[in-house]
Amino acid sequence: MTYFDVLSPGLLSTLQDGGRFGYEDKGVPPSGVLDELSFAIANALVGNHPGTGAIEFTLTGPSLRLCGDGYCFFSVTGDFSATLNDAPCATYQNHRMHPGDILSIQRVISGARGYLSISGGFAVPPVLGSVSTLMRAQLGGVNGHPLRKGDRLPVAPQRHSVCHGVRAERILPQMEKRAVRVVWGPQDDYFGDEARASFLTQTYTLSPQCDRMGYRLKGSPLAHVKGFNIISDAICAGSIQIPGDGQPIVAMNDRQTTGGYPKIATVIRADLARLGQMKPGDPIRFEAVSVEKAEDLWQGRQKILAQKLATLNKKVLAACP
Repeated sequence: MTYFDVLSPGLLSTLQDGGRFGYEDKGVPPSGVLDELSFAIANALVGNHPGTGAIEFTLTGPSLRLCGDGYCFFSVTGDFSATLNDAPCATYQNHRMHPGDILSIQRVISGARGYLSISGGFAVPPVLGSVSTLMRAQLGGVNGHPLRKGDRLPVAPQRHSVCHGVRAERILPQMEKRAVRVVWGPQDDYFGDEARASFLTQTYTLSPQCDRMGYRLKGSPLAHVKGFNIISDAICAGSIQIPGDGQPIVAMNDRQTTGGYPKIATVIRADLARLGQMKPGDPIRFEAVSVEKAEDLWQGRQKILAQKLATLNKKVLAACP
């Protein structure tokens, strides 16, 4: 048996995959990774299926020791520094790790989140079809909680041979500084022209109340013209609710599945990875686009990502015995 001992968990490290879908009618949110771009590259570097579970860490990464009788390959993505047995270890590159080796991921350089993928993935049983950790329900991951010192993470068997030392292009969503794009609604009619204009022209700041459930923003309050209570309806990733104090709340992956505040706008899917790399104190502005443009941006980004992953897969897998 091969496994990792958690020597230090980092600030917030959880096991996440592509998400737990199909249970929102029962009040279970999808969870899953907040930056799907960095997650996809980390898995491709070790020859994994794109949705294989990985460790998502926030601001400060974990330290892990490999134990047992087998080696594995690993990759780290996100703008972090890392060491393997106290020697610098390049991110966006795969590495071989042997029993007794210690991987330490330090503080973030830019953005907020990083990913550690290992060849074959972690041997953690899925809950409702996913290994993603939903902390407030103690669901999935390692007994439903973030990594803790002393946790043991079993390593699943490696399915493919992996070429050692393959590098990937560094794609850092947080480097794109333009406004986060949104589509209006579904309750933007609860706000007058002045509030809608204020929403698009001011710069908000992410407050300290930001987590995987939602981001609370600070800025000039937005006034409601039809009250701030609605009959609760569905909330999706990127929904921007405006509660009674007029300060926006952006729903993230561990969100509640319904809400009773009007939603002025929704962040487009193509910008969610960039949103996932934000942290308290970061500025954020919004730009409205049409639904058609939002769909075009998403399809274009997915096409480019698919091309990059296909190229990377050839380097990692095709040339190896």
